Amino acid sequence: MDKARIKSFVEHIFSDMAGAMTAGLGYVGVQTGLFSVMQGQGMMTLDRIVDASGLQPRYVEEWLKGMVCAGYLEYEPDRQTFELPDEHAFLLASDGTDHFAGAMFGMAPALLRVAPQVAESFRKGGGVHFDDYGDEGIEALDLINRGNYENRLVNYWLPTMPDVVANLESGGRVLDVGCGTGRAAMIMAAAFPESSFNGIDLNRESIDRAKVMASEKGIAGRSTFQVAAVEELESSPSYDLIMAFDCVHDFSNPVDTLIEIRKRLKPGGTFFVIEPRAADKLEDNKHAVGAMFYGYSVFHCMTQSLANGGPGLGTCMGPARTESLMREAGFSEFTQLDIKSQVNLFYAIG
Repeated sequence: MDKARIKSFVEHIFSDMAGAMTAGLGYVGVQTGLFSVMQGQGMMTLDRIVDASGLQPRYVEEWLKGMVCAGYLEYEPDRQTFELPDEHAFLLASDGTDHFAGAMFGMAPALLRVAPQVAESFRKGGGVHFDDYGDEGIEALDLINRGNYENRLVNYWLPTMPDVVANLESGGRVLDVGCGTGRAAMIMAAAFPESSFNGIDLNRESIDRAKVMASEKGIAGRSTFQVAAVEELESSPSYDLIMAFDCVHDFSNPVDTLIEIRKRLKPGGTFFVIEPRAADKLEDNKHAVGAMFYGYSVFHCMTQSLANGGPGLGTCMGPARTESLMREAGFSEFTQLDIKSQVNLFYAIG
C-alpha cells in the first residue's frame, strides 16, 4: 500500500471529524447567541465575552478555543483575546438575511440524532419518518429557509416568471405543497393581497405552527393551512400557481403525486419547483455541497421516502431526473429558471 496516501487520508478523516464537531460548536454559537455577541466587537477577552453573553465561563472558554482551532475566530496569544472577523459574522450572525449560513448548523443535531435508526434501516430496510425528527427538525428547516424566502422569494425568484407575478397581483389562487410552517405562502400573501393561498403538509406540528403565524400576521383569511395530501383536495383545476419547495424528492409516490398536482393546475398555470442544486452525474457533485447533500439524503430525505414505502429519490436528483419525473406525470413544459443560488435549482413547469 501507498503509505503517503494512507497518511494523507487519515488527515482527511481527522478533518471530516473536525468538521462534524465544528458543526456542533457552530450550532451552540447560534443557539446561545455567542456569534451575535462577538459581532463587530473586535478583539474581546474571555471575561468580556462571558459578561456580554451571560453564559457559563468554562463552556464559553472551551467553545472559543474550539472555534479558534476550526478557523472561525481569530486569536491574539499575547493578549489572549478572541475576535469574530466581520466577514465571518456576515455569515454566522445574520439571522433573517439571505446569507445566514449559521442556519445550516441546526441540521447537524437534528439529523445525526436519528443516525442509529438510519443504520438499522441499512440492515432491515424502511427508514425514519419525518415526525421522528421532532421540533428540532422543523425549526432547523424553517431557519434555513426563512431568510431566503423573506429576502428573495418575492423580490428575485418570482420576477423571473412575469406572468405569474401579474396573476398574483390581479388575484390568483395558490397551492403550496409540502408547505412546512407556511412561511413561503405567508410572505407571498403579504406581498399579493389580492391572491389567496392554501398550504398543505403531512406534518401536523408544522401546520399548527403555520396557523398560529398566519393568525399573528393577520393574514389567516387569505392563507389557509391543513394537514392533507394533494389527492385529498378538490380535483378540479383550480390553482393558478402550485409550489413545491424542496420536497419533490421526498415524495413517497412521486409520479402519482405529480399527476394529482397537474390535475389541480389551471390551463396556463405554473408549477413552481425548487430542488437542491445537484448535478446529474456523480462526478460533478464531488465538492462540499454535494457531500453535504448526500448526507442530508441518507439522514433525512431518502430515508423519509423509504420509511413510507417510496422509491427514496434522494436529495441529489439533478435536472435530468427532475424533468423525467415531470414528463412522466404528464407535464409538457419544463424550464430551468435562470436564478443564481449555490444550493438550489428552480423550475417553471406546466
